[in-house]
Amino acid sequence: MSTAILTYLFVGASFTLYIGIAIWSRAGTTKEFYVAGGGVHPIANGMATAADWMSAASFISMAGIIAFLGYDGSVYLLGWTGGYVLLALLLAPYLRKFGQFTVPDFIGERYYSRAARIVAVICLIFISFTYVAGQMRGVGIVFSRFLEVDITVGVIVGMGVVFIYAVLGGMKGITYTQVAQYCVLIFAYMVPAIFISILITGNPVPQLGLGATVADGSGLSVLAKLDKTLLDLGFSPYTEGSKATIDVFAITMALMVGTAGLPHVIVRFFTVPKVSDARLSAGYALIFIALLYTTAPAVAAFARLNFVETINNTSYAEAPGWFKNWEEIGLIGWIDKNEDGVIQYAAGAAFAGSPTYSDENGANGERGLTNAPIDSANEVYADRDIFVLANPEIASLPGWVIALVAAGGLAAALSTAAGLLLVVSTSISHDLLKKTLMPEITERQELLYARIAAAVAIGVAGYLGINPPGFVAQVVAFAFGLAAASLFPAILLGIFVKRMNKEGVIAGMLSGLIFTFAYIVFFKFVSPELNSSENWLWGISPEGIGTIGMLLNFLVAFSVSQATSPPPAHVQDLVDDIRVPTGAGVAHKH
Repeated sequence: MSTAILTYLFVGASFTLYIGIAIWSRAGTTKEFYVAGGGVHPIANGMATAADWMSAASFISMAGIIAFLGYDGSVYLLGWTGGYVLLALLLAPYLRKFGQFTVPDFIGERYYSRAARIVAVICLIFISFTYVAGQMRGVGIVFSRFLEVDITVGVIVGMGVVFIYAVLGGMKGITYTQVAQYCVLIFAYMVPAIFISILITGNPVPQLGLGATVADGSGLSVLAKLDKTLLDLGFSPYTEGSKATIDVFAITMALMVGTAGLPHVIVRFFTVPKVSDARLSAGYALIFIALLYTTAPAVAAFARLNFVETINNTSYAEAPGWFKNWEEIGLIGWIDKNEDGVIQYAAGAAFAGSPTYSDENGANGERGLTNAPIDSANEVYADRDIFVLANPEIASLPGWVIALVAAGGLAAALSTAAGLLLVVSTSISHDLLKKTLMPEITERQELLYARIAAAVAIGVAGYLGINPPGFVAQVVAFAFGLAAASLFPAILLGIFVKRMNKEGVIAGMLSGLIFTFAYIVFFKFVSPELNSSENWLWGISPEGIGTIGMLLNFLVAFSVSQATSPPPAHVQDLVDDIRVPTGAGVAHKH
């Protein structure tokens, strides 16, 4: 059976499973739509949280970034993992004890202010749509390569599947769908990693294979061989970093606190029956997440080594099929600069911009590239997002493994997209309409508005997937920076600082969000030619600027709160009550 048919079968079976679960668990009340009725078992919630959190950025992009950046790419691994620990220990149990549906709900009630609630909704929408753009791009990449359809068609199909289980099932449908998606994505990630680890090192455990000796008789370890190979091609050593220490710290911190401020992850802890279950499900989720995150560095190293050894100094006429398949959709490009018909992969940009093709092939077979060549020895462009998806093909693994990876990539992207879109729809229907603009609407009307908002949000997400603002993990990193600069300080201060008032938190959120958003837009979209360490504030890149935005948020919030009146006594009592460690009891609702 061909790989294409196997891919259709695997993806079709997984989509059928997701839709079936959505129909089985259709939400009938706002509580089921928003928080799955509050009765999800901690193990199931741990799996759903892991699937929600391990997005297309984790599945598709993270290993690709590490493969390209080497040591510098570890900031994503450290930041995202550390952030989850921060969330589990510092925020999740307290928010569950508070007992509301959403993050803006907490901020609106804690800061006794409609304005604070609206600002939180605006922050949440900014963050969620920035994040969901990366997920829908991931969906488009998988569809266009493995199902051989246009990226636009792939995104539309993905939108349709998410529409069915997010709009029908709400959080209840999404939760049980994400349990299935976690099983699919972790199996799809681990199987090729184990295969490739055995092929390269003879060790079936990828985590151990990363430090093992390569089974080619050279006597070198995987990392030593990779360092030597890359140095020979003019690249920096894989195991040495080039980023400034302050930027590494800023990016890691932004990713950590951004994770702890992500609304679609926080809302998962509202779906369990008790506060102690919130802590338990956080622990289970960390175990489930660790399976993928401890494997990613090995996948990255194996992929880069395989990529270099497979294509460098290979005649284009004899290039492997996977190279030409990815070339077909513009995620790999080759321009024959010295006109010898041989692929030369080395340090430096291959040409200006991403690959764009004319109708005619070049003299030696290259795909009619119209990009302006750059004066470097490198002739190859490779998009970072392809490495995990192409890894089984590069290693010549069986067709069913390639099909499995396609299903896993879609599971990772769709699970997070659904969680994000539900958070957006909930914030609009519950926080903006029910709690602010239209308090007189019935529960049935609120549920209808939630479904309409979800449908509109899916349409916007689809547009962003078809017209993406950047590669997956980079876009997601910006979402984390925005969350770090806006929502995280408001939540943390709301739990631990009784004196924090509505004036302080509103000023803090707005200052953090505006500063971080403006910095990112300026360097990434307005003046990308200035995007270098010489021009960055204190040498901090746009990916790490959320840390400065967070500090600005804290500074403004404290300054304004000290200059204005303290919160009412009942709000200060509420803060005390949230922090009472009655972990095993049923969450108290306000």
